Amino acid sequence: MSRRSREPRSRFRASLALALGAVLTAPLAFTAPASATDRYTVTALKFTVRAGGRSCTVDADLYRPVGVDRGHTAPAVLATNGFGGSKSDGSTDAIGKAFAARGYVGLVYSGLGFGRSGCQISLDDPRIDGEAASGLVDFLAGTRAADDGTKADFVTRDGKGDPRVGMVGGSYGGAVQMATAAVDHRVDALVPLITWNDLAYSLDPNNAAGARDVPGAFKWQWTNSFYLIGESQPLTVPNLDPSRINSLACLHFVTDACATMRTLNSGSYPAARTGPLLDYARSVSPVSYLREVQAPTLLVQGQADSLFNLNEATATYKTLKAQGTPTKLIWQSWGHSGGLTDPASGELNLSQGNLESSYVGRRILAWFDRYLQHHDVDTGPGFAYYRDWIADPNDTYATASRVPGLSQSFYLSGDGKLVDNRKKVVGAGREYRNGLVATSHSESSLAGIAGLPDPAPYDTEGTYLGWTSEPLTRAVEVVGAPEAELKVVSPKTERVQNSGDAADKLVLFAKLYDVAPDGTKTLVHRLVAPVRVPDVRKSFTVTLPGIVHRYEAGHRLRFVVAASDDAYFGNKGVKPVTITSAPDDTGVLRLPVVG
Repeated sequence: MSRRSREPRSRFRASLALALGAVLTAPLAFTAPASATDRYTVTALKFTVRAGGRSCTVDADLYRPVGVDRGHTAPAVLATNGFGGSKSDGSTDAIGKAFAARGYVGLVYSGLGFGRSGCQISLDDPRIDGEAASGLVDFLAGTRAADDGTKADFVTRDGKGDPRVGMVGGSYGGAVQMATAAVDHRVDALVPLITWNDLAYSLDPNNAAGARDVPGAFKWQWTNSFYLIGESQPLTVPNLDPSRINSLACLHFVTDACATMRTLNSGSYPAARTGPLLDYARSVSPVSYLREVQAPTLLVQGQADSLFNLNEATATYKTLKAQGTPTKLIWQSWGHSGGLTDPASGELNLSQGNLESSYVGRRILAWFDRYLQHHDVDTGPGFAYYRDWIADPNDTYATASRVPGLSQSFYLSGDGKLVDNRKKVVGAGREYRNGLVATSHSESSLAGIAGLPDPAPYDTEGTYLGWTSEPLTRAVEVVGAPEAELKVVSPKTERVQNSGDAADKLVLFAKLYDVAPDGTKTLVHRLVAPVRVPDVRKSFTVTLPGIVHRYEAGHRLRFVVAASDDAYFGNKGVKPVTITSAPDDTGVLRLPVVG
């Protein structure tokens, strides 16, 4: 990648990092009822736990409801912060307040490497972060004391050393729940919100089906923001604990995390570095250890989320369900992107404490009521999704027994039309090519929640191909992840794609627009599907990010394949690409349509 193409990215990194630290976990701020301070006490505690073969100090707060004691026990809720936060930020301590006010014992702690907890940031590794959280479960079980001697003999137990405990939290505080449940089967219920399934996909996504071992397109804005926030922890949150420091080359993360960042930022993927990168990213991700998760899990994922999209939660949901782990899935409106700090009317807004008055909030309470209180309550349908086209906030969620499958097909015609019948396909070939700098824009990650300007999505002529349908005769509701079957021709790529460096393979970006009658184009939640084509000599299938969107009657669908996107690293060198169409051999777009 040329120096010129990287300069715009460098200018964004500092501002994005500062913004992320301030707002990442803002919507996960529970606020207890007004009289809550009369309902519980708060005690600051320290724990020394074993984590990855090391001793780590964990800083925590214990929220104990008034009246809960050895003779009147209560289940516990364990929670930790999102990335860059701590037990004391508004989005974390509020979890303890909210559930203590509702009769649960709350134990809220700063994750390893954050706040005043020790040890390095290890990306929710079950062998480190999961083990550390398991030490806190020991405290709730009454089998170990805090460093000051405090014991918890007031938590409901299902057996000797087995406390009844659930976990809740979002993003970084979401994945740690599954990491903990994988190493400690005493955990009874999980509610992970807006979190990941596979960090290799989250940070370097390749949406080509079956290309698990081919790296994708580096999501440089999001990833470098997290990295800078982590590395700046000793400066922004002074802590003299030497266990938090690694080295001058890798200040605050574990070594493998820094090595992964260096590979991603290099823009090069030689086999010697790519294999360890993918192996490490997956080893700290639920995709590698979900088989060990037995705790009933309510997954909540955001539709507006270019960091951890709906496909991630869907993958986790399908894996847990297939292995018999009780699990249900909700696609709420907000995620990490756009209006993160301002959920839509009627949506879960934990900073307002609207658990009982929001659909998702009621589902969370029912989940804990069933699995922690052991009440015989309905925990809701297997799948639910928010619909932004419904005006009544009491009717925004639709439900189903499962995630919808693909049900309607369109075909890519050589004249640029998206047609509903193969017989309408016009045979022709069209070409696009990338430039030396990114020529398409989907989003500036974090701009929406940081108050920074973000241009509307665009594609530069000659650097993309588009196919547009006729105006729809009726409304079409798409719920799920569309797929596209493609075949491209790129002789220049073909000559170098087996060089031993995956960076020489072709990169493209697939996306789906909604075109209004006046020509206005909307890229739903600004989501795109980066693809590093495994082999340009063969057809391949692209799985686009899941969406919930209603295309109104009179609107048109527009499918686009672009050469670049400025939120990602792209092609190495200029690579002309031709896409041909013929009635018996053309690209196919498949949509999960409901109704």
